[in-house]
Amino acid sequence: MSDHAVAAYEAMLANPQHGVAEIADTLGISEAQVRDGLDELCSLSLVRQSWDEPGKLRAIPPRVGLTALLSRQESELKARQDQLNASRHALEHVIAEYTAFDEPQAGVEQLTGLDSARCRIETLAHECESEVLAFCPDGALTVDNMKASRALDEAVLSRGVKMRTIYLDSIVNDTASASYAEWLVGTGAEVRTVPISPPRMLIYDRRVAVVPIDPDNTAAGAVLLNGAGVVAALCDLFSYVWESAFPFGMASPCAGPDELTPQEMAVLRLLAEGHTDETVARKLGVSVRTSRRITANIAKRLGVRSRFQAGVEAVRRGWLRPTGE
Repeated sequence: MSDHAVAAYEAMLANPQHGVAEIADTLGISEAQVRDGLDELCSLSLVRQSWDEPGKLRAIPPRVGLTALLSRQESELKARQDQLNASRHALEHVIAEYTAFDEPQAGVEQLTGLDSARCRIETLAHECESEVLAFCPDGALTVDNMKASRALDEAVLSRGVKMRTIYLDSIVNDTASASYAEWLVGTGAEVRTVPISPPRMLIYDRRVAVVPIDPDNTAAGAVLLNGAGVVAALCDLFSYVWESAFPFGMASPCAGPDELTPQEMAVLRLLAEGHTDETVARKLGVSVRTSRRITANIAKRLGVRSRFQAGVEAVRRGWLRPTGE
């Protein structure tokens, strides 16, 4: 109730015979304010017409009037609660229909954005029971990636889960990245390196694989694959690359005078496929300047002046297969 209604009600209880003018004088307010208060009291059934003096109002005793008012409010509250429950059931029905309509394609779950992808990876890492396989095609790991991965890797390895990771050979050129790989090996993981690697990938317990939506922009998010056939194929790919990779921390075999190093062979194959210096550098995880230096060294060792000549000479020596074979 408003202050004027409360004051008018108390004045009428104290002086039942007072009319509007007397109540206004007693309260020190205008008659219009008293009438507004009386209208409010009437709507709440706290005043009624006098039976003895028609035209005058009488206050209902508080025990009767306020108890009845409380009962009405309880009824209104119950009605509102029933309405709220009905709305909740309707909302649950809408959500259930939307969820069924928006259910992702079987075997595929899209994780949009870096937060969504990392949150899902954290869950998978905590649920992993036996093995983690990973391709990490970066020559230098970012500080954020190492910070996000360290706690997860440590927790996984502490549970006795087997972890195998493949990095690029060029990881040794970055002190922080090489130190992280050394820490992994020291903690119990197996780490190998290759000249070039397939796109970033994580496989958990050979049942779930996570790959980037865009290999060139991991911040875009990831795709989770749990189809048995797809995951089995990715595990086979990992095994194939793992067998050709070289254990991290061990010196790679030196090439003879008529041979190329694994990294040089990778560059030669990329050049033969028509890739630019920039693409070669990205795939090797090195700078464009380093990529061009490797290309120049290959040309020098082959005694040629152009990439085309390098390809022809590499085929002649049996280092590359002719196009189409």
